[in-house]
Amino acid sequence: MMEAFDHTPRTRLVFGEGSAARTGELAHELVSEEGPVLVVTDPGIVAAGHTELVTTSLQDAGLHVHVFDQTHENPTTEDVDACLAVARDVDPRLIIGLGGGSSLDTAKGCNFLLTNGGRMQDYWGVGKAARPMLPLIAIPTTAGTGSETQSFALIADAQTHRKMACGDPKAAAGIAILDPLLTLTQPPWVTACTGVDAIAHAVESFVCTRRHAVSSMFARESFRLTMHHLPRVLNDGRDLEARGGMLLGAALAGLAIENSMLGAAHAAANPLTANYGLVHGRAVGVMLPHVVRFNAHDPAARDRYAELANAAGIGDVNGLVETIEAVLMESGLGGPLTELGADPADGEKLAENAAKQWTAGFNPRPVAARDFAGLYQAAGL
Repeated sequence: MMEAFDHTPRTRLVFGEGSAARTGELAHELVSEEGPVLVVTDPGIVAAGHTELVTTSLQDAGLHVHVFDQTHENPTTEDVDACLAVARDVDPRLIIGLGGGSSLDTAKGCNFLLTNGGRMQDYWGVGKAARPMLPLIAIPTTAGTGSETQSFALIADAQTHRKMACGDPKAAAGIAILDPLLTLTQPPWVTACTGVDAIAHAVESFVCTRRHAVSSMFARESFRLTMHHLPRVLNDGRDLEARGGMLLGAALAGLAIENSMLGAAHAAANPLTANYGLVHGRAVGVMLPHVVRFNAHDPAARDRYAELANAAGIGDVNGLVETIEAVLMESGLGGPLTELGADPADGEKLAENAAKQWTAGFNPRPVAARDFAGLYQAAGL
C-alpha cells in the first residue's frame, strides 16, 4: 500500500539564468509597501557582487534596503542574535536570505525571534511559533542544503554546540529564486561539499521512515540530477547547464526533506562537525556509503536503494555505494576519519551523541549507539 501523506506546497520556485534580477519585482508580490527590506548574507557574497545585484533590484523597485552581512558558516544562536539586533532597528516588512544554507538559516532564525520573541531554543522542534512571521524570499548561491525549500532553520546552541532543527510552516520562504548564475562563484571546495550534501539529502530522504509518494518523487529526481551533474561541475565549474542541474537538484532535495526526513548519515555527521569542525557536506559524504551498506541489510531499504540507483542508471545497491564513493574521491572529500582529524579515543562519545540526533529516529533500520560505533569504525575511526 502507498503511504498516506498531507502535502502543502509552501514555496514558489522561480528558476532560470538571471532570475535574481527579478528580486524587486517578486518582492512586491509579497509586500505592497515600500519597505524596509532586510537582506541577510555574508561577506563572501558581498565580495562576489551578488548582494549588490539583489539590493539594486530591490531599490529599483522602490524598496528601502538594509543589509546584514555578518553570517558565519554553521550559524549559532549568537549569529541569530546579531542579525536580530539589526532587524529590530530596521523593522523590516520582508526578509531576504541570500547565500548558502547558513545565510538562509540565519534569516529564518531571525524571523522566528523578531516576530515571536524568545530564544532559538524555544523553537527547537516543530510548530512552536504562535504568531505570524514576515514573508521571506530565499536566494541560494550554493547548490547543497536545500534550505530555500524547507521550513526549518538549523541553528547550533552557542553554549552546548547541539544543532537545533527549528521548524514551522510559517518559516518557509514564500519564494525561492534559483539563479544558476549566482552559483558560478562557488569555489571548487564549496561546490564539492555542498554537492555531496545534496546527494546525501536525496539518498536519505528516499529511504527514511517518513517517506511517501510526493517526497519520493522529489528525492528520485534530485538524485538523478545531482549524480549526473556534480561530476560535470567538478570537471568544469563554468558549465552553466550543470550548475543549473545542481541548483534545481538541491532545491528538490530540500522539498524531499520538507516532506519526509533524513537518517543515520546526518546523525553521524553532526558530532563530527561539532567536535572537529569537519565541514558538514564532507562529514555526511564520508558516512553515507557506510550507512547505505548498514541499512541495506534491511530488505525493504535495500529495495528502495535499488530503485534509486536504477532511476539514475547506476545499477543496484552495490552500484549506488560504488558511485557515491567514486564521487567522494573525485571531489577530494574521501578518506578515513582519522586522516580528517577525528580521534579514535572519542569513538564512544561520538556514537552516543549520534544516537541522540533527531534524524537517527527516521533511519529505515533502527540504529543505536553501538551501531554508530560500528559505522564510525567502518569509516576509518
